[in-house]
Amino acid sequence: MLRTIERDGVRLSYTVEGQGPAVLVLQGVGLPAFAWSPQVAALRERYTVIAVDNRGVGGSDGGPEPLTIEAMAADAIAILDHERIDRVHVMGHSMGGLIALRVALMNPARINGLMLACTFADGAAATKFSWKMTVLGIRCRVGTRAMRRRAMLEMIMPASYLRSVDRDRLGADLQPLFGRDLADQPPILMRQLRAMARYSALSELRALDGIPALVVSAAHDPIAPPALGRSIADGISTARFVEFADAGHALPIQCADRFNDLILRHLAANSR
Repeated sequence: MLRTIERDGVRLSYTVEGQGPAVLVLQGVGLPAFAWSPQVAALRERYTVIAVDNRGVGGSDGGPEPLTIEAMAADAIAILDHERIDRVHVMGHSMGGLIALRVALMNPARINGLMLACTFADGAAATKFSWKMTVLGIRCRVGTRAMRRRAMLEMIMPASYLRSVDRDRLGADLQPLFGRDLADQPPILMRQLRAMARYSALSELRALDGIPALVVSAAHDPIAPPALGRSIADGISTARFVEFADAGHALPIQCADRFNDLILRHLAANSR
């Protein structure tokens, strides 16, 4: 069910599906809540899933400058308050993992568990210059629409996986989940990247000791390399680290069945 609230003059859009213990899910740069569809379908029979459109994405307003991780975390907490949810599991992908960490740091007693996929605790580390990401980023912005779609796929999926599928069909299949043609860059992208670069939770991770955390990385992820996931797991004493050897940044989509099984087992072990 689609719902909206307003916080500080900013309209926030989110969905609520299912019944049971609450799970808040937060997406990455430029992705709407609908990108969690493979996970929502797996969770909603046993859990209440609250999927948030971050500022400037989907049905949520962009809000004033500067956009910050802190503001997006406060938005998520406002939604939990509006839904009268006292205890929650929080799952974040990419930038959503950074927001999830901030939500947990703001309300540690409220968190039943964390699930962090293809993410990082230090936004600056994820946005620092690299030739590989620079080349991929340029290819996502120049050339024909078909060329840009293929470049985006190469950024989020391993080459070995792309060789086994019809890339044009895959690009078309992902369009509903991304809320746009993969050839297009969302207007909010640069604001979200700047927000990431300005925020780090690395020095605060010990404050989350005691919270069951599942940290999942992908071996072929150029955006959030496994070393960044391991640094989260190393910083939280109650964290478990899992690396998918055959996945890329879009792990929750590429490996949806295995990822869903992993998070369902984590939730079952840590639900109260």
